[in-house]
Amino acid sequence: MITHLALLRGINVSGHNMIKMEALKTMLENIGFQNVRTYLQSGNVFVDTEEESASKVGFMIKQEIFKVFGHEVPVIVITKEDLELCFKNNPYLNEKEVDTKKLYVAFVSIPLKKESIHDLKISQFKPDEAAIDGNRVFIKYAVGAGKTRFDQKYIEKKLNVTATTRNWNTVTNLLKMYEE
Repeated sequence: MITHLALLRGINVSGHNMIKMEALKTMLENIGFQNVRTYLQSGNVFVDTEEESASKVGFMIKQEIFKVFGHEVPVIVITKEDLELCFKNNPYLNEKEVDTKKLYVAFVSIPLKKESIHDLKISQFKPDEAAIDGNRVFIKYAVGAGKTRFDQKYIEKKLNVTATTRNWNTVTNLLKMYEE
């Protein structure tokens, strides 16, 4: 069995794409996933399956959500290694007295080149900062995520990817859950 972490984008946000986690869990079990566990109401779901392909797992989940709930929900499936690399490669964790409440990670649908950072034109969002590492965009907000235009939609548009963003606390807790 392989454990996959599916990150669902845009569910249960401001009354849109409402899906109860218990209903999601039941739906995933009904299509053959095992040991289904969720974290928070924002679409973090661990599933065990014989399927090795993360993209196939993501497609199955996306397709079933549309069929059962009628919502078009982007799904990005990541590995434990992806989360471990968040801790290893996040350049902002090396800063003295970094405020982890202002750190976020945007997980994107395809691996990016380091040069893709130029496409984001991050300088127009100063003092917010960003760095790219594979399928992750590390973000350090100066004030907070709610006070900037440098958000998930902007990242998707500029890099032509699907993205879903998690705060550092969530990333930390998801890695803990992966290790349980």
